[in-house]
Amino acid sequence: MPRSSGGSVKELCWPGTATYEQSCEAYKHKGNASGHYYIDVDGSGPIKPQLIYCNMTEDTAWMVIQHNNTELTRVHSSPERSQHSAHFDYASEEEQLTAVISQSQHCEQELSYYCRKSRLLNTPEGAPFSWWVGGLDPGQIQTYWGGAQPGSRQCVCGLQDTCLDPDHYCNCDADYDQWANDSGLLTHKESLPVRSLVLGDIQRPGSEAAYRVGPLRCHGDKNFWNAAFFDTEKSYLHFPTFHGELNADISFLFKTTSSSGVFLENLGIKDFIRIELSSSSEVVFSFDVGNGPLEVRVETSVPLNDNRWHSVRAERNVKEALLRVDEFPAATQEAPADGHIHLQLNSQLFIGGTASRQKGFLGCIRSLQLNGITLDLEERAKITPGVQPGCPGHCSSYGPLCQNQGRCVEKTNGFSCDCGQSAYTGAFCHKEVSASFKSTVSITYMLKEPYEVSRNSSVWPSSIYSDMTLRGENISLSFRTHQSPALLLYVNSFYREYVALLINKHDELELRYKLHSGRDVEVLGSRVMNLADGRLHTVTIRRLADTVSVQIDQNAREDFNLTSDVEFNNIKSLILGRVQ
Repeated sequence: MPRSSGGSVKELCWPGTATYEQSCEAYKHKGNASGHYYIDVDGSGPIKPQLIYCNMTEDTAWMVIQHNNTELTRVHSSPERSQHSAHFDYASEEEQLTAVISQSQHCEQELSYYCRKSRLLNTPEGAPFSWWVGGLDPGQIQTYWGGAQPGSRQCVCGLQDTCLDPDHYCNCDADYDQWANDSGLLTHKESLPVRSLVLGDIQRPGSEAAYRVGPLRCHGDKNFWNAAFFDTEKSYLHFPTFHGELNADISFLFKTTSSSGVFLENLGIKDFIRIELSSSSEVVFSFDVGNGPLEVRVETSVPLNDNRWHSVRAERNVKEALLRVDEFPAATQEAPADGHIHLQLNSQLFIGGTASRQKGFLGCIRSLQLNGITLDLEERAKITPGVQPGCPGHCSSYGPLCQNQGRCVEKTNGFSCDCGQSAYTGAFCHKEVSASFKSTVSITYMLKEPYEVSRNSSVWPSSIYSDMTLRGENISLSFRTHQSPALLLYVNSFYREYVALLINKHDELELRYKLHSGRDVEVLGSRVMNLADGRLHTVTIRRLADTVSVQIDQNAREDFNLTSDVEFNNIKSLILGRVQ
């Protein structure tokens, strides 16, 4: 095929380099907490970035897309109209919505209906009074409700066989003259988002209804975690020829313990494109479009074969080529002024290996995108010898994100931070949920008194408290102190009963129960020592009647029995720190 020279082709602009991450998942794995972020769902592709709220929980990074009415909306009966309709306009554009739903592992949206003499789906046999429209624009009419399955014409109570009237599949279809509701989550991605809603049984006298359509919530970035593990240097994956004649934008993450190997290669008759790890601290992007081989190199100041995730981005257009590794300065290489510009390839695209018999890659490659398209490494790996789908060992890279003694826990796709041994919570154990006490300071939580006691505190008949008696409790707390003795927790009642948890002068834990005002306190002493050592300790106490168990940290559980009484009557207050 004849080649074109630079002077005969219209000058092209540099393809847009992605400035923003493609999902909340990606932002979370850079250590970001909950907040609004620009999401560029297709990287350097044509879809515009969108501002989305990311809710970073302990286990999940949710993308939350709002629409024009997420509030509970009341609908009053009116003989003049037979239906109430609502249309929902989303903050994201259509192609953005479609891309978010497509690349997410899970999406959901609340759909709730509150009713009083207002039927919903008219189950089991009648024509539906209400329906909603969802799915790709313009959407399809749906006649199932939140929590049920598509096509079922049911609400969640019908699915669970818990409806108010067993002859119907929705609570509201019972047509009771009292408030009921049918609520649940829509989770079938092909039916999302909810675009409009029509409510039909609202014209009868006495009919009342309200509805709520929540924001669209999605989590799990299928592109971000799509990975393959190459366990031999001769193994590889192959895909159809890469078509990047004028523009090539390639990005991926890798981790390895090897000092060299080819990440990617595609050949033509003479042309080629290749990205490789040439040494433990250098990545090379090389290609030939007919002007002779060109190379762009990035040498890093840290080793890249440390079995941690590293990012690579290689781009080429008619003017120049660029290579970036992690956050190190990018390297560029200008194209010849009057040379050839078309990259003409015809072989298969090799991932993790090479057709030219160079050393293959040993390790993991993840989130491989070529010109905005993610290659499904996992599916191809399932049918390829020497390559395994997915890649374990994320804590080696992301473990440092877990702060304040939080423990990194491996997951199939990613990690989570276990904050159980920390005085913090949040996605990265970064939100403090503790209080620091001086020796003279305490915090008291007053519990509401029963009305009868407030009115006449001199009369305390036991019948007043019969429904407030505790025959057991579960208590769990964490503490750190150098002081002993020290009071940790004190709970008392209007009957002068109490439970106290403290560290005695020997730095050991004591649990004191006084469940009868006329009897002596019972002291349960733990054998675990040195609890005033300034380290974080966790105590879990469980009582059921006269049986009490205490566990401190990972020590063996200690069991005790009470002898005086088993009822803790009418709790008055809970105190942390010194008793006033």
